[in-house]
Amino acid sequence: MEIVREIKQLQEKIVLLKQEKKSVGFVATMGYLHEGHVSLMTEAREDNDIVAASIFVNPLQFGPSEDFEEYPRDEERDIFIAEKAGVDLLFIPEVTEMYPTENRIEMKITKRVNVLCGRSRPGHFDGVITVLTKLFHIVMPNRTYFGLKDAQQVAVVDALITNLNFPIELVGVPTVREADGLAKSSRNVRLSPDEREEAKWLNRALIYGQHLIIDGENNPDIIVNEVKAVIEKKTSGFIDYVELLSYPALEEVETMNKQMILAIAVKFKEARLIDNLIIDASGNIVKHYK
Repeated sequence: MEIVREIKQLQEKIVLLKQEKKSVGFVATMGYLHEGHVSLMTEAREDNDIVAASIFVNPLQFGPSEDFEEYPRDEERDIFIAEKAGVDLLFIPEVTEMYPTENRIEMKITKRVNVLCGRSRPGHFDGVITVLTKLFHIVMPNRTYFGLKDAQQVAVVDALITNLNFPIELVGVPTVREADGLAKSSRNVRLSPDEREEAKWLNRALIYGQHLIIDGENNPDIIVNEVKAVIEKKTSGFIDYVELLSYPALEEVETMNKQMILAIAVKFKEARLIDNLIIDASGNIVKHYK
């Protein structure tokens, strides 16, 4: 694995790879890698000649109440994990390398952001599309890989690629889960033993909602309320949201005849957990999003 820290150096390497007709799979991360990231890198390894990944804590994604400096970082560990996962090129730029001057172009996404987690993080996805536009131009990947656990981010990346005509295939990779179904997250360690036992009901509540659709329930409000009831009964967490939306448009569902997302966010004392299921009109889980 080769570590690259300068944009120009990485661009030169990518150009040579393109001249050799090598396909490039790209995984963009903010570091502090975990099994979810590894699943993206593993899938990229299977699909492409070259796997490129980036580690960059993007300051534009942090709101006024979110501390950029406090975001966890462990470069040595990240390098070890990335190399073990089969990454060929690891891009680790400084903030001054990515943003050497004040931005003269402001990017803003107006759809797919005022729901789910984006509702409480104004401007967050503007920062996401800004850094990804830069990274896509630098890396010029054939495919890019994102985890479906953060399905709203996948929907935003889909909009970015489609609207700006990037010649990139977006691959959404299924959520990595614990044995009891809880979506793996670095936040899970913040749960108390009792909360950790309760947290398995988040995925079970989603599956219950899915089964309602399979059994013919076509009223979105009923499905949402039934999922809420399970979470309220089985956990001590505070429900931030339960939403059933079209996917990837993330719009209100009026008739259930399209691909949808059933998504939840629940706050425990020290951790806010998210999870979702992406399902077709019949209620069947969509395992991959391409």
